[in-house]
Amino acid sequence: MSIILKTMNVEKYYGNKGNLTRALAGVSFDVREGEYVGVMGASGSGKTTLLNCISTIDTVSAGHIIIGGEDITEMGHKSLAGFRREKLGFIFQDFNLLDTLTVYENIALALTIRKRPAREIDRRVKEVADILDISDTLRKYPYQISGGQKQRVAGARALITDPTLILADEPTGALDSKSAKALLESFRRLVREKNATILMVTHDAFAAGHCDRILFIRDGKLFHQLTRGNDSGKLFFDKIIEVISLLGGDTNDVR
Repeated sequence: MSIILKTMNVEKYYGNKGNLTRALAGVSFDVREGEYVGVMGASGSGKTTLLNCISTIDTVSAGHIIIGGEDITEMGHKSLAGFRREKLGFIFQDFNLLDTLTVYENIALALTIRKRPAREIDRRVKEVADILDISDTLRKYPYQISGGQKQRVAGARALITDPTLILADEPTGALDSKSAKALLESFRRLVREKNATILMVTHDAFAAGHCDRILFIRDGKLFHQLTRGNDSGKLFFDKIIEVISLLGGDTNDVR
């Protein structure tokens, strides 16, 4: 499998010489095509800063981030805007759906803006809706569906353009346990059936337990990583809890 994301000695500083804060300190890792990777760490560890740099929302102070073979740290603002639109998919905690559009229209919007043929749009919307089990919501409006369904709509919207990389920021944070489980199982289907590549920041050990691999960040550095391999769900979950305890996290903050 090819490498989709490569971070190379990424550093991020805030402030000035008199009051300098180091948010990231030489973070390096790879994510391969079709891999589902979680990023965990305590509040202030640097995990959100890392996601912001990878998503092109923020810029690095040093190092390189390469996505799909393109070094985003060398791009100008105009190129970054195009790259973000064409290559990245986003799933955030607050859904960001447009209330005046139906579920179908929310998912189709990116392709509509690109003036793709109506037949292609219809086929692709129905395909991702089926994978994410939201086919029966397509004619409804966001206010008519549950939080879990809204988040799966957000997932479909992120996937519809066939992005190189999907970035998820605390996607289960606003969901109850049942909705979170349905969403996470849908993510697994995306990886299995669409060969999607997902990088997910989460504080939730239950959510992390669905990933193929977990990166743990502490004090701006890569502290540890776990690979699921052939572990059972319970064994992998227990390993995650063990590392969280070493990080000083709250092991009660799980579903």
